[in-house]
Amino acid sequence: MTTRKRRIVAVVIAAVVMGPVAGPSAYADDPPGAAGSASPVPVIDAGAPGLMLPDGATLAPAKVLDIKQIVEEEGGEQRRQDTNVDVTFALQAEVLFPKNSAKLSGAATARLGAIAAEINKMGSGRVRVFGFTDNLGTYEHGLKLSKERAVAVQQVLARALDPGTTFDIRGYSEDYPIADNGTEEGRKKNRRVEVSFPRTTGAAP
Repeated sequence: MTTRKRRIVAVVIAAVVMGPVAGPSAYADDPPGAAGSASPVPVIDAGAPGLMLPDGATLAPAKVLDIKQIVEEEGGEQRRQDTNVDVTFALQAEVLFPKNSAKLSGAATARLGAIAAEINKMGSGRVRVFGFTDNLGTYEHGLKLSKERAVAVQQVLARALDPGTTFDIRGYSEDYPIADNGTEEGRKKNRRVEVSFPRTTGAAP
C-alpha cells in the first residue's frame, strides 16, 4: 500500500548570532522533542574585514543549529522528525490501539516493524518510548493509559531489536501537547506514542 506523504518543513542552518546562546542539552534528560547538537562549531574570524557589525556589537560564540526535517503522512497518522542528533516517530493512538485501550491492533505490527528496522539501520542501542493522551478524562487515568501504551509499543520493538537495547519508557498523560486540545482534530494529534533514538551512523537527514 502506498501512503501519500507531505514534507512539513526542512531547515538547514549554520548560524552565528549576536546574543546569548544556549548550550546543547543531554539526550537522557531532554524533555520530549528536545535534542542537543553534536555538530562541530565553525571557527569565525571576528576581525574579518568583510564582517559588518553595528557599532558596539560583538560576536557571541558560534553555534551550529540542528538540521530538522519533518515528514507527516496525509491525515497525520504517523510523523517522522529527523535532526542531526536523533530520529523521532510519532504515531497517533488511533492507528495503534482501540479507543481507551492499551492493546495493540493488528495494523500496528507492520508500522512498529518498520520503525524497528530503522533503529537497527541506525545502530542505536538506546530507544525512548513515550506515551501521551489528550486532556479528556482525569490526569491520573491519562498517566496510566499513556504508560501502558508506551510499554505495549516497547514490547513489540524489543522483540525486533538487539537484546542489549536500553529503553526509556514513560507516560506523560496530557503533558506536552503538540496541538490544541480544544478541538477533536487537535486531541487526535495529542493522543500519540513517540519513539525516538539517537543517530549513531553519522548520516545527516
